[in-house]
Amino acid sequence: MTRIRFYSNADDRVQAAAAWLAASWRQHPVLVFAPDAELAERLDRALWTTPAIGFLPHCRAASPLAAETPVLITDSLETLPQDRCLLNLSHDVPPGFSRFEELVEIVSTADGDRLPARERYRFYRERGYAVENRTVADGF
Repeated sequence: MTRIRFYSNADDRVQAAAAWLAASWRQHPVLVFAPDAELAERLDRALWTTPAIGFLPHCRAASPLAAETPVLITDSLETLPQDRCLLNLSHDVPPGFSRFEELVEIVSTADGDRLPARERYRFYRERGYAVENRTVADGF
């Protein structure tokens, strides 16, 4: 069964996602589901500067370099380059999320982010998934 983790109370969802990716990408590949083009672009820009003195290898899932890149950003989950870890940056339950070993949700303090996250949390719990909760301040 998919392991689901929520990280809440982020001041900025994109910056928190970049920080989580910086802490996680060496452990396992990550597919980032970002169907909103503006959000995907913001994350792409943030990953070029996070960490400030390093580089986080990433690209779009459609890139020719995707097969050798540990962090992929995609707007579709129809074709999966990997099924280890999914970082959901949409406001909906990602289609086919149960194919992944792990699902990570990052939630900001903004109502437009928190309210849909509560619905996703409820969805997962009602279907029997154990959901872990942490705040971003607790660290990744």
